[in-house]
Amino acid sequence: MIVGMKKIIITVLILSTIQLLQAQSSNSVTIKNDASKQKVTINIGGKLFTEFCYPDSLEKPFLYPIIASNGTTITRGFPLAPRANDATDHPHHIGLWMNYESVNGLDFWNNSYAITPENKVKYGWIRTRKITETRSGKDGLLSYEADWHNQSKQVLMQEKTSFHISVVKNQRIIDRVTVFTAVQDVQFADVKDGFLGLRVAHELELPIAVTKQYKDDKGIVTTVKANKDSTTTGNYITSAGATGDKAWGTRGTWCMLYGKMGKDTISIAIIDHPQNPSYPTYWHARNYGLFAANPLGQKVFSNGKETLNLKLEKGKSISFKYRIIIAADNTRLSEKEIAASMQTFQEIK
Repeated sequence: MIVGMKKIIITVLILSTIQLLQAQSSNSVTIKNDASKQKVTINIGGKLFTEFCYPDSLEKPFLYPIIASNGTTITRGFPLAPRANDATDHPHHIGLWMNYESVNGLDFWNNSYAITPENKVKYGWIRTRKITETRSGKDGLLSYEADWHNQSKQVLMQEKTSFHISVVKNQRIIDRVTVFTAVQDVQFADVKDGFLGLRVAHELELPIAVTKQYKDDKGIVTTVKANKDSTTTGNYITSAGATGDKAWGTRGTWCMLYGKMGKDTISIAIIDHPQNPSYPTYWHARNYGLFAANPLGQKVFSNGKETLNLKLEKGKSISFKYRIIIAADNTRLSEKEIAASMQTFQEIK
């Protein structure tokens, strides 16, 4: 009898250990750089989560595509790999990226293949210089260095960025820490197009009843068409309680976009860090699927009541930290869950 009980206990322990190892394996983060393709692949549990793309042929580096824990791609496919119902406006909106519309007068945000050669001189370029670190395991780490330069490759500032990738149940979490160091005196003029941007899949757009035109600081007009199909189910909510279209141009410590994709609800929350300039950030959150945090465009969002015009003297540095949560579940992320994640994020120094 005693021998039989020992066998049962040993069997239970073995099974428990196997289940634990399987659970750990299913959440393990694997990061692999392919320098020849200028791409870093990030897998979770052996399945693609995202790729860091840094080709010299494109105007900036970015994470694309981004895939939730249930296998749903939450980023728009256009312009790299268009999918059914993809909007084709704003070709510079690719995946998850960081840049800005006015750095010493150069537009880094709107640069894309749509800009004519004679106008390229007005636009900046972010070129990744090297991948400095990759680390796989329970959590993952990817670090890189990049130059922000003009079309003549004269560098305005240098960037050092780290992505820390972690998993909490059905949540995929990206902590982005970016440090800019000025190579020459740099000024970020107060404009609307910036700073941390994400372009989401069609289903996560908010329903748009009326076609509208948007003009950038150079007078270029982009038309965003009404989306009349029933698959668009997105909605915004901020920490301050602003919802839907009213989230745009308001401050908040976090903002969440959520909607139905297939049978699940996808939630995407971006959390600001209290050490960031202009905390809590303004949200450049558009109904057509642009989800962005812009702490630098105060004059635009406040209708002239506030002004920042951030300046960075040569040799000086400034840092920005953001947490992005991508979750798939029956219901959206709760404010309690966001608050708990925000608490752990704020502990990052």
